[in-house]
Order: sequence, then C-alpha cells, then structure tokens
Amino acid sequence: MGGKTLESRKLVARFFGVILLGLLILSIMTCWYTVDQSQQAFIVTLGKPDPTVIPAGLHFKLPYPIQQVKKLSKETFSLTFGYEESNNGVVVHEKDAKMVTGDENIILADLEVQWRITDPVAYLYNTESPSKILFNATSASLRGVIGSSSVDDALTDGRSEIMNDVRDSLTNMVNLYNAGISIVNINLQDVDLPNDAVSTAFRKVTDAREERNTKVNQANRYKNEKINVALGEKDAIISRAEGQRIERIEGARGDVAKFNAVYEEYANNKNVTKQRLIIEVLEEILPGSQIYIMNEDSDTLKYLPLQAVRGGTQ
Repeated sequence: MGGKTLESRKLVARFFGVILLGLLILSIMTCWYTVDQSQQAFIVTLGKPDPTVIPAGLHFKLPYPIQQVKKLSKETFSLTFGYEESNNGVVVHEKDAKMVTGDENIILADLEVQWRITDPVAYLYNTESPSKILFNATSASLRGVIGSSSVDDALTDGRSEIMNDVRDSLTNMVNLYNAGISIVNINLQDVDLPNDAVSTAFRKVTDAREERNTKVNQANRYKNEKINVALGEKDAIISRAEGQRIERIEGARGDVAKFNAVYEEYANNKNVTKQRLIIEVLEEILPGSQIYIMNEDSDTLKYLPLQAVRGGTQ
C-alpha cells in the first residue's frame, strides 16, 4: 500500500511539474511581441495602462498576466450618418437624416465622417463606447448647424460653409469628451427635400432666383455700357473744351501782342497812329463806303481819295 501511495504522489508531482513547465514556456513565449507599422500599442501592467505609445518593431514585456499588450489600428475609419452602405446598395435612414432648417423647412441630410484613433489609452479607457459617442456628436453637430442655416444655404451654395461649421463643432465635442479620436474630414453627401412635390416647388424657386440673377447681371452690364459711353462723351467734351480754352488763350495772347505793337507805334507817333486807327475802324464799320481825307483849313477844298491811293476799286 505504501508503495502505491508513493508512486501516486510521484505521478501527481510529475503532472503538476509538466503543467508548471508548460505555463513557464507559455509565459516566456508571451514576453516577446511585435508591433506592425499600421498599429499603435501600449502596455497594461496589472490592469493599469501606460500612456506611452510603443513604436513599431519587436519588443519585450513581462509575462501574462503581469503585463499585456493592447494594439489598435492607425487606419482612417469612416462613420456614415443618415445612410448605410451594404452589399445590396445604399440604405437611407430617413429618421436620422430628417432635420429642420433655421427657416423651419424639413430637409434630408446625410454625412460621412472620417476619423482616426490618436490616443489609444483614452480610446479604450476614457469612454465606454467611443463610436457611439462619435455618432451622437455627429448628429448633434449636423442638426445644430442645419438648424441655424436656411434651406437655400443647405441646398445650394452654402454647403461648404455648413461642412466647415459641422467639422468645427464635431471636433470641439470630441475633444470635450476626450475619447482619443480626431476628425480627419467631413463630407456632406446628399441634402434634399423630403418629397417630390416639395422638391419640384423648390426647384422652381431656385430657377426663378437664377433667372432673377441673370436679369440683374444683364441690367448691370447695360448700365456699365451706358456709363462707359457717357464717360467717353464726357471726356470728348472736356477735350474739346480744353482745345477751345487753349485756342482762346493763344488768341488773347495774340491780341495782347498786337495791342502792345500798336501801343509802341502810338507812343512813337501819336497823331499818325491815331489817324490810322480811325481809318481802320471806319473801314470795318463801313466796308462799302469810299473814304476821303479832306483838309478844310484853307479856302481851297482839297481831298485825297484813299482807295485810289491804295489802288482799290471801291
């Protein structure tokens, strides 16, 4: 009996030894691990995460369960709001996509959010469900921006501004929750009216607005043409007036020079110059008359026919 008991004990000891050896080998094998270039990893020691991100390559750690490695992808993920892509095509979630604009119109808007994990420790430990938080934050941001925008902005040329506002709002919310993720890009996919009748009516309004803008542009072009013609005529009038001004100034200068020349002759011989001026004035005011110079100082009447002296025929 004693021999059998001893043998049983040896078997049990050998069995536990094999188990311990296997555990030791397994622990040693788990001490080495690799991190791929597309991964980001950190160490958890006795349940406490180390915020240091481990670079890519081969690394050593203490055996499990003392230390373990958490690995997350560096890839850019995509979250869709208002629709879902599947093998059968795109499925629209109208309940999520339907929202009210600032001018109390109902529209359908769906959105794609591209995001990335930037803090793996915060992503795994700060929140229970980061993807759910991101979805709710996306819904709140989009509804908030659409709710402060007009239906015209949402359906026409205000889409880029709406995307920028949604990106800023969503980034602030994600940072506030400290979920360990960052927003890469926002794509506002489709913005439409909820039914065909409303869509047709709005399309008519849009067409009318475009026609109005066309008419306004045509009117502005016509106005600019008329203004340019008027400016050209104004410049021409100013140019002619300037020419007349210069002509009159030069004429006045000529008259002044002529007067100065006559004055010099008058200063040298006042009587002769005076008589000549009188004769020239008479010729101007009486162009068809014959002029005689007569001397009545003596009894004999003497006269001088001026035209004959000059060789004239008048």
